[in-house]
Amino acid sequence: MVDDTQLARSKSIHRRTGKTFYYATKLLPKRVRNATYVLYAFFRVADEVVDDPGGLSKEAQRAELATIRDAALGGETDDEILAAFSELREQYGIPDSEVEQFIDAMIADTERSRYRSYEELEAYMRGSAAAVGVMMTHVMETDAVDSALPHARQLGKAFQLTNFLRDVREDLLERDRIYIPEETLEANGATVAAVERLEPTTGVRSAIRHELHRGERLYREGVAGIKYLPQDCQLPVLTAAVLYAEHHRLIRERGYDTLTDRPSLSSLRKLSLVLRTRWHWLWTKDPDAVFATVSGVPSPVDGRIDYPPNEPSPIR
Repeated sequence: MVDDTQLARSKSIHRRTGKTFYYATKLLPKRVRNATYVLYAFFRVADEVVDDPGGLSKEAQRAELATIRDAALGGETDDEILAAFSELREQYGIPDSEVEQFIDAMIADTERSRYRSYEELEAYMRGSAAAVGVMMTHVMETDAVDSALPHARQLGKAFQLTNFLRDVREDLLERDRIYIPEETLEANGATVAAVERLEPTTGVRSAIRHELHRGERLYREGVAGIKYLPQDCQLPVLTAAVLYAEHHRLIRERGYDTLTDRPSLSSLRKLSLVLRTRWHWLWTKDPDAVFATVSGVPSPVDGRIDYPPNEPSPIR
């Protein structure tokens, strides 16, 4: 059983490194909330091997990730976070394959920093984000797991794609990574070199808009599966989707420029979104309807997506 020390350390890591997700996690029922702190701490322990290596070589990073994988899958470890995660993995029946895919994605971050196509990026997100959605679904213990999982994978990818588009500047300056596919940049008249120079050209902003729309399709597909989750988890997961998707509104307001600065949600804006989401939920209990009403993601109208007429244009 996960002890108080393991839980306290997990919660501290979550609070420090995942503010938006932490905000939404607090809304989960306790039976899921505590497990989520441990899951997130495990994700960060692995992620920080590649994001904050502290002078480790690429080979040493990969060796460390292999050690983390072994511990997560039940091997001996002195690390309280890895021990706690391994226990939860067994308790909730999290498939070993999801842990393998997650660690493989972290290893990929030591091997590449650019992606030629969206298909290559999506393959990476299958491990780094979709696997997270799968693990969370198992922790929630839904009775409709087979129906919920495909949507959970899409929602996990939506969250990560939002992070990629929000963090273009940070990812480049701190980690020399670009997650906008080269093919998307080229199709919109942009170049990788412009991103590397942090120049928010017309083409770069058009490429960000393209990927933003792609992410919004993922949100709609992901939110459509919230109805398969236990009742006490539906509003918290919906709220998390609304909070993450609000970054899209911020990105639009900035004319799709996330190279000059990183947009972020204020505490007041988060609180307003939480209250609005809860208010509409009390009336409908319909995840799709509430998301369409509250979130920054345009909803389908007569089978098509009608983006706001006042949407800032990337053309300057």
